[in-house]
Amino acid sequence: MVLDKFNSVRMLNTDALQADFVIVGGGISGVCAAITAARQGLKVVLIQDRPVLGGNGSSEIRLWMLGATSHMGNNNRWAREGGVIDEIMVENTFRNPEGNPIIFDSVMLDKVVSEPNITLLLNTCVYEVKKSAGHKIESVRGFCSQNSTMYEVTAPLFCDASGDGVVGFLAGAPYRMGAESREEFGEKFAPAEDYGELLGHSLYFYTKDTGQPVKYVAPSYAMDVTKTVPRFRSFNAKEHGCKLWWVEYGGDLDTVHDTEQIKWELWKVIYGAWDYIKNSGKYPEAETMTLEWVGCIPGKRESRRFEGDYMLIQQDVIEQRHHEDAVSYGGWSIDLHPAAGVFGEESACNQWHSKGVYQIPYRCLYSRGIENLFFAGRIISVSHVAFGSTRVMATSAHSAQAVAVAAAMCLEENISPREVYSLGKVSELQKRLSRMGQYIPDMKIRDEENLVKKATLAASSEYHFKGFPADGEMQALDESVAQMIPLHKGDRLGKVKVGLFVSEETLLEVELRVSSKPFNHTPDVTLETKTVSLCQGKQQLELTFEAVMPEEQYVFLVFKKNPLVQLQYTKERITGVLSVFNTINEAVSNFGKQTPKEDIGIEEFEFWCPKRRPGGHNIAVQSEKDCYVFSVSNIDNGIDRPVQSPNAWVAELNDPAPALTVRWDSAVRIGKMSLFFDTDYDQPMETVQMTHPENQMPFCVEKYKIYDGEGRLVYEKTDNHQSINEFVFPEKLVTDEIKIVLEHPSDLIPAALFAVKCYE
Repeated sequence: MVLDKFNSVRMLNTDALQADFVIVGGGISGVCAAITAARQGLKVVLIQDRPVLGGNGSSEIRLWMLGATSHMGNNNRWAREGGVIDEIMVENTFRNPEGNPIIFDSVMLDKVVSEPNITLLLNTCVYEVKKSAGHKIESVRGFCSQNSTMYEVTAPLFCDASGDGVVGFLAGAPYRMGAESREEFGEKFAPAEDYGELLGHSLYFYTKDTGQPVKYVAPSYAMDVTKTVPRFRSFNAKEHGCKLWWVEYGGDLDTVHDTEQIKWELWKVIYGAWDYIKNSGKYPEAETMTLEWVGCIPGKRESRRFEGDYMLIQQDVIEQRHHEDAVSYGGWSIDLHPAAGVFGEESACNQWHSKGVYQIPYRCLYSRGIENLFFAGRIISVSHVAFGSTRVMATSAHSAQAVAVAAAMCLEENISPREVYSLGKVSELQKRLSRMGQYIPDMKIRDEENLVKKATLAASSEYHFKGFPADGEMQALDESVAQMIPLHKGDRLGKVKVGLFVSEETLLEVELRVSSKPFNHTPDVTLETKTVSLCQGKQQLELTFEAVMPEEQYVFLVFKKNPLVQLQYTKERITGVLSVFNTINEAVSNFGKQTPKEDIGIEEFEFWCPKRRPGGHNIAVQSEKDCYVFSVSNIDNGIDRPVQSPNAWVAELNDPAPALTVRWDSAVRIGKMSLFFDTDYDQPMETVQMTHPENQMPFCVEKYKIYDGEGRLVYEKTDNHQSINEFVFPEKLVTDEIKIVLEHPSDLIPAALFAVKCYE
């Protein structure tokens, strides 16, 4: 084709797209919102200004994704976020236990391109918003530098998941930038002026040992970190990637418009730090190491925060306030950083935890000023203090999923985002979220459309917990440890036994504790204390506890620290039963006990956390009484993970073919069916850098078969590793019975199932 090179009228290629729902921002939140919306039947356009998906979690920035689980360093048990974000994290762990950020990119991209309802625009930067009459967005315009194409995308609903809130900003949505005063919301942890109003950006680098000497000549712009970075001695040859989250800067600048300036300062620090490591002579182990990768895009923590009809504040987080319109939750600490970042003398962060997870209301997820605009990611409606917790990726993504389902409801009923709340539709939203595995704390969802609610349930066996066999190691009580045991309301623990080895005569203190809020897992209430004299040698300790459980909840059988005593452990594991330790995890400011030095509205309490596998075995406690908490009735109780109890049907380990039968009085028509398995919601599954000892969770049932009332095999799975298995029958299954036959995950772990859901 020959073009007239003298033609003076030349225009960029323009493409007009029409969608049901436009999501701007392809970070973790945008990805989860897009997939969720697409599965609700919406035609979605996902616009991302970078060449890869994932935002701060992508290979461009390489921050591990976390949320309420917080590196297993807090008291939030079984708190990993559910739904699509769980699906992605489980899949990444299955494919990528090594934490390779390039593989994680491919996992996210694979999930997005597998959805036919998603049109993905990469490398496309939104620069203009068109509004119709009133306060409504009509379309957005973006430019793709790679194909030199301008896109105009029109839709009835929009979601800003862009991090800096470009759509909300251009549309005129009310927003905030910087910290609120302590007086505005009564937040005692609101920072003083000298602490700074914003969290800064971070930039990471990766290193590699080549096995032979490597020379390094620093660029001219490398900074002398020994003169400029007070914590320069914290650099070392072993830590790289997001272990260096504290290499932060920009909290006292404009974190939107000064990003390039901030990036340059961080480059100067990184190249200067590597010069120090390589050439100072203090790190001989770095002789054969090279600088493999340095980030080009800083990881942003904070910029604009937009106003919804409700603004979450510190007290919502710490007091775990109840909201009738809760659709999500958080559990990361309130994590605020000094504005000076790496150049400051202060501690790199100030992390304060709540005693458990907290609810996030739906009213935080849409604009109070633009009637068809949702928010997802770090820009939702929260104060600066509460933002210190809600900003992390898994929490952001979990809320984004709620946005996507709400968008589907808006289109189905021709209502606005605000009207989902004002017209009393939130209970329907909560129900639809629960179907996709979206747990909402302190809320039991009743889904009467689930055909299982009308059925009779029976099982081939039910696990009667009387403790564990003493087939594991003896471990010294170098730190206090507790065995969590689930009990019904009104139950007593009664008589228990555990094996000990005592190196010399000593006293051992044993306590029985519970949480002050039964859905929490912070053992802050002591019911009974016993001090026993122990003689030297191997022995069996017998104790009787008479305290009556005030609620259905976990009791903590606490063995206080005593290095002269060894406890007997077991190899058996079971869904919803853990041992926890009063331990230290400095990565999340856990020093065994949280003790604020002044009244900043934060509670004092101890941390009791599990050990990561292959550690973390249960104590071989044996009970005189059966514990009937693994009943088949848990299958339809409305909670699909351990909370106050395991909430699972668990079969006896010696049951050769664990089977659950769902039986109706007359035939029903089943079009869709879901099974909810145990992928260990206590595992944080950090997406990059940290490695995991297994790629499949040991509690998860891998193989199962489903039969109808005539004994015909209607479905079979031989390679499951996901939390939720959802399948649609090509033709509706008409039957009065379904029988689900499971295989035990291993000889040491019995088969477990949280829920079965069937819909016409």
